[in-house]
Amino acid sequence: MSGSIVKLPSHVRGDYAVFVNGVPQRAGEDYAVVGRELHFSRELKQEGRLGFWRWFLGAWGIGTYRENDSVDVQYELDGRPMVAEGLRPEPKPE
Repeated sequence: MSGSIVKLPSHVRGDYAVFVNGVPQRAGEDYAVVGRELHFSRELKQEGRLGFWRWFLGAWGIGTYRENDSVDVQYELDGRPMVAEGLRPEPKPE
């Protein structure tokens, strides 16, 4: 079964909201909570480092696009709203 896992930072506790590419996600529907991890049934893509040619084209203003899913978690810390941005998805072990 393919899918992705996102590890929650240690400072995220209590209630939190999860977003993928700015879109709210629902626990039990879009992801499952397993310990300190979010398990997504779908594969989330993470763009790796830029190769020379992609960097070179970008330097000249020529855009190249790849899939790059951004996972953010909104939570409260000491009563203040906080956001853990750009959490890295990892492939689910087979």
